Order: sequence, then structure tokens, then C-alpha cells
Amino acid sequence: MKFVAFDLETTGTKPQEDMIVEVGAVLFDGDQAIKGYGVLVDPGIPIPSDASAVNGITDDMVRGKAKIVDILPEFAEFCGDLPLVAHNAPFDYKFLMEDVNLHKSVAPKGVVLDTLPLARKVFPSLPNYKLWTLVRHFNFPSGTFHRAEEDSSYCGLLFAKILETLEKRREPFSEEDLLKLMGNKEPMRFPTFKAEPDQLDLF
Repeated sequence: MKFVAFDLETTGTKPQEDMIVEVGAVLFDGDQAIKGYGVLVDPGIPIPSDASAVNGITDDMVRGKAKIVDILPEFAEFCGDLPLVAHNAPFDYKFLMEDVNLHKSVAPKGVVLDTLPLARKVFPSLPNYKLWTLVRHFNFPSGTFHRAEEDSSYCGLLFAKILETLEKRREPFSEEDLLKLMGNKEPMRFPTFKAEPDQLDLF
């Protein structure tokens, strides 16, 4: 199964107030990482010290980088119509949705799946379901945490492990099956905005 695991780093936890400072994604085919994508984003506001303490991203690192409005089309192209996977996906989904709606931007077409509730259902009785706990539990190769592309890679490996486990148990794992397992009543999908043609200069 091909899918794109993705992750964001932000200035805080409130999509309507805080901003994205990094977008990361990794294209997977099964448990094999095929291609990565990672870009720093100029949020247009200062990065709070507590956010920098978590992800290590500072104002100097993002100064002069592209704005999110310029990143969204290339991120959408990277993802295409493949399923998207994130850990605690509503957090990342709401941040991206805020900017997609604000800028009427093109966006990934695939459904968004969440490894957090999936891991809870497939691997019960673990002490907690933080991404780094799961990475260490399964002995995935790891380095830094809380950088977008690296965390995307860990999330992708976790999702592949979930699919592998379901397959071994002979349990179904189509998109519809996974959505049911997540308990989502309404699938997370981004809206579709068509690119507006340039206004003709009639004068």
C-alpha cells in the first residue's frame, strides 16, 4: 500500500492563532520510505521560546523562507491522491485546513488517517501511545524527534506496522476498514479549490 506520512511543526497549538513553521512528509510503499519532503516555513510571527524548545526551530532559521501559501501547492503535488497518515492527525489536519481555506489553495486529495487511535486498537495495553514511545517499543531506527520530516518517517513506519499486524491477523485494512477502526464518523478530507485564472487586463 502506498501512502504519505506527514507532520507539521507549529508556533503553538491553536490553528486560528498559531502558524506552521515546518512541513514534512515521506512517501511510503509498504514499510519502505521512497521519497522525503521537508521545508521550513516563515510563519510571519515570532516563534515563542517554548515552541522552539520543543522543535529546535528558531526565528533565524525561518527568516526569509517561503510562506505557507507558496508551500501548499507543492505539498499537494507531493501527496497527490494517496492516503495521508499522521499521528494525532486532527492536530495537523486542522492547521492545514485553516491555511487551505484561508488561501483557497489546492490541497492533497487523499483521506487523512490517524495512527494514534489505530495503534490504541491494534496494540492494546501499551503504557502510552506517544509517537516516540511507539518508535522505541518497535525498535524503529530513530534519531531526533519533533522535526517534521523525521516524525513523518516514524509515523510511516508505525502505520506500516499496523497494516502488517492486521494482515497477519487476517483482519481487513482497506481505507474504509481503517476509518471504522479509528471510530471516525466523518472522514478527514481537504476541500477542493480550483485555481483561479489570471484576471484579464482589458485596458
